[in-house]
Amino acid sequence: MSVIILGIESSCDDTSAAVIRDGHLLSNLISTQQVHEEYGGVVPELASRAHQANIVPVVDMAIKQAGIKLGDISAIAFTRGPGLLGSLLVGTSFAKGLAIAQNIPLIEVNHLHGHILSHFILTSNQTQVPGFPFLCLLVSGGHTQLVLVNNFDDMQIIGKTIDDAAGEAFDKCAKVMGLGYPGGPEVDKLSALGKPTAFRFAKPLPHGLDFSFSGLKTSFLYFLRDNLEKDPNFIENRKYDLCASLQHTIVTILIDKLGTAARKLGVKEIALAGGVAANSGLRDAVMRLGKKRGLRTFIPELKFTTDNAAMIAIAGYYKFKKNEFADHSLTPQARLPF
Repeated sequence: MSVIILGIESSCDDTSAAVIRDGHLLSNLISTQQVHEEYGGVVPELASRAHQANIVPVVDMAIKQAGIKLGDISAIAFTRGPGLLGSLLVGTSFAKGLAIAQNIPLIEVNHLHGHILSHFILTSNQTQVPGFPFLCLLVSGGHTQLVLVNNFDDMQIIGKTIDDAAGEAFDKCAKVMGLGYPGGPEVDKLSALGKPTAFRFAKPLPHGLDFSFSGLKTSFLYFLRDNLEKDPNFIENRKYDLCASLQHTIVTILIDKLGTAARKLGVKEIALAGGVAANSGLRDAVMRLGKKRGLRTFIPELKFTTDNAAMIAIAGYYKFKKNEFADHSLTPQARLPF
């Protein structure tokens, strides 16, 4: 009998629902909140209110597009954390209510595990999946981690940021350049027209496999300040080179650590995951690293890099197969342990 999982994701500012049957994606709906753009970042209270308005129609449409009925669902997987507490509460409460109404199991999913397991979502474009163990570079707005993935439920963080995440560096530097929010995609787009080696910025390299981006962000800000004193139009005149050099620096930091970790661990497969996995420079660099080292390399489809319910559903699918169900008394956690 087929296993059909309804996934619900509401950890930040995207309301998403997806349906997976036996690992194959049937639907994946995402409602993105535009209200935060004018504030230059996500406003938690506005995010949770928008989730309340969006979750019912998004789930309804995901079920309809999947061509199934509520009664066909085997279990409901939802994001328990980490994320914004108010946003998580909306998704958790909805999942609990629907599970009780349909008398079906509930499955909690760690948002970061979902990003990593997005490589196991089967689609017409994605039929190959990583073999265990593999090394995953997980890069998002709030997290930068190197994770050794031994199995679906056995993941070990071997390196992480000690301060800012890569996504934060992109967004904060973009903000001071007046590029708007989210800044990462804008930097990526403009960098295509600039020279990656036009400027040199600090590349903090903490000991071992950990990352650091705070020093890069600070050096970038001071660099802009000094040059704006000389030329008030410096950012406008050199924005392409600024973006290209910033992206080149961040990508270099990430790839250096990924390459070092792959060599030390002797892994044969590497993968990329998280919101920053949509960055074209990083995607190309990971592919080049894999080709140079002879490593089997996995780059997610763009639609699986941002927060989406398909990754929650696939993580829930593998938990379902092990009968790992959640109790209805659990609560969402903004800082859910990995």
